[in-house]
Amino acid sequence: MNKHLEQIIELSDKDKEIQSFEPQIQKAKEKLTYIEEEEKEIEVQIEGIETDISEAKAKVEQFDEQIGELNDQLENSRKKANEAKNEREIKAASLEEEIAKEKITFANEEIERLNKVIETKEQLKTENEQKLEDLKKDLEEVKDSVNQTLVEIDTKRGEIYKQKQELIAKMEQKVIAFYEKVYRWAGVSAVSPVKKQACYGCYMKINDRTYSEIIKSEEIVTCPHCGRILYLESSGEE
Repeated sequence: MNKHLEQIIELSDKDKEIQSFEPQIQKAKEKLTYIEEEEKEIEVQIEGIETDISEAKAKVEQFDEQIGELNDQLENSRKKANEAKNEREIKAASLEEEIAKEKITFANEEIERLNKVIETKEQLKTENEQKLEDLKKDLEEVKDSVNQTLVEIDTKRGEIYKQKQELIAKMEQKVIAFYEKVYRWAGVSAVSPVKKQACYGCYMKINDRTYSEIIKSEEIVTCPHCGRILYLESSGEE
């Protein structure tokens, strides 16, 4: 096989190895992202629960004030009834008293209901705070694990990159330039094998003349359809 073609294939393999680390990095970071998103979701839930509790407590205060005002009205109605000079005034005072009593009863029922809501929400808040605390612990553990994984990946990638640079140092500049020109648009498929007389970059059939040149491997041959650099695998599979 042509020396320059061998170097290009090796260089392509190094680029593929370097690129293969990206999915590993993404997968490692996804674990971290998942817990962080879950943590934010629980924080939002706690925030909503706190808002509900504050609103319920505010309503309880309003009903307490209303009960105080209604008790004053009730007292005034009783005074009016005692000071009434005729049946009509007695009935009017009695009606005011009944309305005030009904309103007080309703306010007390609402206070009781709201206090139950507050109790339930407080319990839910406590549960969510515990979940959040547990998640924060998990997050720290995952961060340590992810950071360790990233360091390992970075070390391996650095080793491959060093090998790539050593290979480039041995190559002719025009060969490197040619490879990089194809790599810019084709990426890791810049150098593609030929199988069953077809380019495995674009999957188009190669004509007999070009295929013969690939078999000889005397020169660097590109696909007549897509322009990728072609080679015949060492297994000799067609």
